[in-house]
Amino acid sequence: MTPDAIVAHVTRLLPGATAAPADLVRGQAVVLVPREGILAGLRRLRDDPDLSFDLLSDLTCVDYLGREPRFEIVYQLSSLAWRHRLRLKVPVPGHDPTVASVTPLWRAADWAEREVYDLFGITFTGHPDLRRILLYPEFEGHPLRKDYPVDRRHPLVPERDPIVQPWLPRREGR
Repeated sequence: MTPDAIVAHVTRLLPGATAAPADLVRGQAVVLVPREGILAGLRRLRDDPDLSFDLLSDLTCVDYLGREPRFEIVYQLSSLAWRHRLRLKVPVPGHDPTVASVTPLWRAADWAEREVYDLFGITFTGHPDLRRILLYPEFEGHPLRKDYPVDRRHPLVPERDPIVQPWLPRREGR
């Protein structure tokens, strides 16, 4: 299936989906999808026999400071069976930076969503373990946001004994 055919098929399959302004970037299909119903939409793309996007190869975020919606969550999907790819972009407003988690569809999204949460402050509803992954829990702010102060200094966190005082309280069942 050609990238043009993929874009046409995805826009027919998903309500509200539109081809990106530059719908082919280096030969790859790019589609904009509203964040409402993103989980159901991605499930359709995964389960559709003509598309079969069975691999989430990457998930990241872009901050467009000064524009609304401010953020875009970018999903890189691949089909192992058909050997085609799709870049899916989901606009997320700055005043409500939340989007549904896709970990029920692809376990590979677990750490990628935690990384986006940690560095951009996007909350993924329904994520099984949404907490910081790269920065320590006391870190304030989200350093990959474009309005994060470049010269901000954080105080050193005192050293802890991980046995006496673990980073996070232990959860039941673990």
